[in-house]
Amino acid sequence: MWFFDGWQGIWRTGLVGVLAYIALVVLLRVSGKRTLSKMNAFDLVVTVALGSILATILLSSEVALAEGLTALAVLILMQFVISWLSVRSERVSKLVKSEPALLAYQGRLLPEALRRERVVDAEVWAAVRAEGIADLAAVEAVVLENDGSFTVVSKLERPETSTLQNVRGYERRSEDQADQAHHQEQSRQLDGEER
Repeated sequence: MWFFDGWQGIWRTGLVGVLAYIALVVLLRVSGKRTLSKMNAFDLVVTVALGSILATILLSSEVALAEGLTALAVLILMQFVISWLSVRSERVSKLVKSEPALLAYQGRLLPEALRRERVVDAEVWAAVRAEGIADLAAVEAVVLENDGSFTVVSKLERPETSTLQNVRGYERRSEDQADQAHHQEQSRQLDGEER
């Protein structure tokens, strides 16, 4: 009977589906907004696992509703605990989430970073175009965020606190620029003394 196996299975799937759906919505609301945030690798695993568990609850008569709801609750609880720990521990945060990476800086692509992150030039150009910017020289930075999206930062006056400070590759470039500025200032001073 591959087409119809009786009304009992259909009633079970309908009833369990409604109850599992309600329970999942309640569990997600209780666990907070972080459970439904933009996805990084950790969030993607949780989301796929939640879908898999829900499908198993709906379609497998061998899994009782209570067992399935327990599995959902355990998964959401683990996601909550890991998120809670990652906010309080930098070590846990680094284990769970990748850090953003600088792909372009001050109008120039960074080939080493592009290779490391497996991003091609065309993807960076597309991200810049999507922001309505026609010239890469008008871009302060392009960042590959930890959820895989691109952030394009336009050149503006130097802010007091840069939003790029937690981006891999930015600190080194800032230090290099500070060294260059220091050397240029020393050269100007020496030139002034010689006159």
